[in-house]
Amino acid sequence: MHPLHQFRYCPKCGSPRFVDHNFKSKHCEACGFTYYFNPSASTVALIEREVEGLEWLCVRRAKEPAKGTLDLPGGFSDMFETSEEGVCREVKEETGLEVDRTEFLFSLPNQYEYSGFLVHTIDMFYRCHVTSTEGARAADDAGELLWLRPEDIRPEDFGLMSIRKGVQQLLAMYRNQI
Repeated sequence: MHPLHQFRYCPKCGSPRFVDHNFKSKHCEACGFTYYFNPSASTVALIEREVEGLEWLCVRRAKEPAKGTLDLPGGFSDMFETSEEGVCREVKEETGLEVDRTEFLFSLPNQYEYSGFLVHTIDMFYRCHVTSTEGARAADDAGELLWLRPEDIRPEDFGLMSIRKGVQQLLAMYRNQI
């Protein structure tokens, strides 16, 4: 099925002559507009602290999709915002923590269902350094904050596909460092 199957009308002129152009796009036969279906930018934060050993900040998802499963803080980048600004904002919204420095780690493609629509994303993983972990609290999409030791983390507890794969990569990186 074409990823834009739910789009029946041209977003530029409103014509119903909005047809499949190729796998990534639809084309309007009335006005000539071609719309390409590209992934949305999404961010993921790895936040670490040392308390009798290394711990990672995980959240329990408060909303669908994958409500109740583990996740890492993060979310969609807003318009006119860099990916780094987006991850800092999302960390602040979900945990109350202030990020003072980010380090890009890797990216993974993902599909995220929102309001019955499958959004394709490119999830960018960052190591986020925070000014302090004091006062952290769950808010927004996060129902609970959990500080977990990497050796206690099970990727299968993470409900979103790209986060699960990302956690596997993060754990492999962690094991190579110790």
